[in-house]
Amino acid sequence: MSSSPRADLLSAALPAAPDLAEKISAWLRALAGERDLSPKTVEAYGRDLRQFLAFLAERNGAPPSVADFAAIAPADLRAFLARRRAAEVQSRSLMRALAGLRSFARFLERQGGARASAFFALRAPRIARSLPKPLSPADARAMADVETRAGEAREPWIIARDAAAIALLYGAGLRIAEALSLRRKDAPVDGVEELTVIGKGRKRRTVPVIAPVRAAIEDYLKVCPYILKPDGPLFVGQRGGELSPRILQLAVARLRGALGLPDSATPHALRHSFATHLLARGGDLRTIQELLGHSSLSTTQIYTAVDSARLLEAYRSAHPRAANAKPHFDGAANRAR
Repeated sequence: MSSSPRADLLSAALPAAPDLAEKISAWLRALAGERDLSPKTVEAYGRDLRQFLAFLAERNGAPPSVADFAAIAPADLRAFLARRRAAEVQSRSLMRALAGLRSFARFLERQGGARASAFFALRAPRIARSLPKPLSPADARAMADVETRAGEAREPWIIARDAAAIALLYGAGLRIAEALSLRRKDAPVDGVEELTVIGKGRKRRTVPVIAPVRAAIEDYLKVCPYILKPDGPLFVGQRGGELSPRILQLAVARLRGALGLPDSATPHALRHSFATHLLARGGDLRTIQELLGHSSLSTTQIYTAVDSARLLEAYRSAHPRAANAKPHFDGAANRAR
């Protein structure tokens, strides 16, 4: 199996004894190769494991070996998670860290090492589920309208580029990483009405692209000053290289200020808006699940609570006797939280 440069970089200078460091390098290469995880996931798992090993080395006075790792007690793991939480690391990140450590523990066991049972005896941190905060249809459309940024001291092609990328987030429900990973040959133009997207876990899905989104992309391509190679990025930065997600996030932040929207109006909120507005117009959950690329229907079902909460808010603000009323869908919204 060929070595992944990213995996080798992550395993460099590990606070671990040579035998354990060797196993970690093999595990990272397996994650990047055999399991085909995204580079960011591999990087996060490697970083979490490095932090845990540094904690063990400090706690025990020496870099841990394979035997030390297998002998970890639940108290050690709880102390590590407590320290991370004290550093204001959120539950979702702690849960990912525990998942990565468990993955390595299973890999170590398959490689002939002893079972590190402490990782499987501990319950994962609970995540408080909050409802997504979608934009209104009018605000979502304004985000993708070049006229919203008229008068900005930016080149017209950059404003057109940002509008096209934002149109994909709202009009096709793409994640920001999915939109920016598109190649020029993937562009839904010249009669092409759908996209094949590579999402989380390298899973492919096909999404339709509506006419306004196609028009926004065509407008961007007409004014883009660079010759885009078929296998090169569809959305490029000011110097012609791949567009950084941070640049698009800043563009959304400027739009948020121009439109007077709350901090929750992020690029990902446009994806939430896509799902919520589809559901409100009669879309069924299974179809929305496929369009979003969710592995589980339960992930998609949270949008039913969003729609119920929206209806409840409208009811309470409009009905003269609704101040203390609790319609039947109120409970559903609360359960989804």
